[in-house]
Amino acid sequence: MVLGASHLQVLRLAARRIRYNAHHYGARWRIQRHPQRIVRARQHGTPLAEYRADACCPECAAMPSLPPPNPGLYDEMFDGATPRPHCAAYADWLHGLSDEALSARQREADLLFRRHGVTFTLRDNPALDRHIPFDIVPRILPARDWALLERGLRQRLAALNAFLHDIYHDRDILRAGVIPPEQVLTNPQYQVAMHGLDLPNRVYAHVAGVDLARHSDGAFYVLEDNLCVPSGVSYMLESRKMMRRLFPELFARLDIAPVEHYASLLLSTLREASPVAQPTVVVLTPGRHNAAYFEHAFLARQMGVELVEGQDLFVQNDRVWMRTTAGPQAVDVIYRRIDDAFLDPLAFNPDSLLGVPGLLSVYRKGQVALCNAPGAGVADDKSIYPYVPDMIRFYLGQEPLLNNVQTWQLRKPDDLAYVLTRLPELVVKEVHGSGGYGMLIGPLASRAEIAEFRQRILAAPANYIAQPTLALSTCPSVVEAGLAPRHVDLRPFVLSGGDIRIVAGGLSRVAMQAGSLVVNSAQGGGAKDTWIVEGA
Repeated sequence: MVLGASHLQVLRLAARRIRYNAHHYGARWRIQRHPQRIVRARQHGTPLAEYRADACCPECAAMPSLPPPNPGLYDEMFDGATPRPHCAAYADWLHGLSDEALSARQREADLLFRRHGVTFTLRDNPALDRHIPFDIVPRILPARDWALLERGLRQRLAALNAFLHDIYHDRDILRAGVIPPEQVLTNPQYQVAMHGLDLPNRVYAHVAGVDLARHSDGAFYVLEDNLCVPSGVSYMLESRKMMRRLFPELFARLDIAPVEHYASLLLSTLREASPVAQPTVVVLTPGRHNAAYFEHAFLARQMGVELVEGQDLFVQNDRVWMRTTAGPQAVDVIYRRIDDAFLDPLAFNPDSLLGVPGLLSVYRKGQVALCNAPGAGVADDKSIYPYVPDMIRFYLGQEPLLNNVQTWQLRKPDDLAYVLTRLPELVVKEVHGSGGYGMLIGPLASRAEIAEFRQRILAAPANYIAQPTLALSTCPSVVEAGLAPRHVDLRPFVLSGGDIRIVAGGLSRVAMQAGSLVVNSAQGGGAKDTWIVEGA
């Protein structure tokens, strides 16, 4: 998994924002579609590599200049100059769309996203809502690729939930020496209050977002598991709604797997967390100033349940109640979008004004369900991530279907020594970090940034892991000049209850800047619709 010199050279070139010659690639595409252009190019005395659309017929002059895939990287739509088989129908349609028409559709999508209030709050400016950049060129996967991903995701979440049940009960995996006990028991996300507590279906992570990336070898790798309060599913659903509105002809023409039923699956999963026959479900939000408040309100609306803040709930007679205009109403399931520390000021952070006093006591008595369970975050800590393949073998007796990225744990002296000599080549992450913050991307960092990060590592090595710089796959995206390749990853959402449920696809996150590998929305990343094409 360590990248060779050629891959690192590609990344450095991307960091300098090398502009690709779209006219060159567009000429090759047009020649494939219209062989007579070879003759016309020769008549003009123009080499094919320099042949421009405006030297040809008006039909071709209006066609979009398609982007050349970055050399050494896997492109999701093209294999060299040829569309991949599962993208051929879309690429053929795109070929007939002018640059002007494409730009007009993109402007319409931007306007609709603003009107619908599809927003996210930046960490460095929480008072300002920004709309999520949305790219109208989809990321298309064949059904056979998705079938493997789905099996791997089911396997991974089954093991992660088994791990969480184990560490809060018998701790067999720790006794067997598979994972060092101190890695778990001293982890800030480990909640002693969860010890010995039996949960329905032994599920702790009811909603999970697993970040995947396709490397230059064409294989998918797991970047990280998000089990605390994973976000982004609203952007997946809004992206699909937007694409259906803008391009109904494509959905009539192509067999694209649906995602619109996610809210129904989520509601079923939440209800299964309670022994009550018809449980009352609410979504607990920190409030409108939270970065993902749009998503909280969106999901509550889609499920047809109440969106509440901590002040809307209270504990009385070992039950959680919701204040309503018709009087108190008992609450059975809380889909909480609040971190553990702020859930209950009597049990966690005493200064919290976001939670519900006494909530944990009611939870431990089985009188209310919390999704996800407190303490689930220990399984998505980056210091635990390297052990997930071992969890799969230990609990399921299977080999992992999805590979981890090779990871060095800097708490280990040998790993630390190795990484310090190769910082310009590696990605270094804080074990408790999220949103792309607290991270060094060596090939894109300056010498000063690397030197400063080296000192941070030496001050607290156990707080960091390091990984090779993955060559994230690219996908054509709309930019000011037309189309250009941009790096993407994929976050499918996995629902665990009585069964494991996954909608086909997920949120494709895209790095909007040329050469950038940071796809997180909190740092300017955007969204694409993800199409799983049936029969491909």
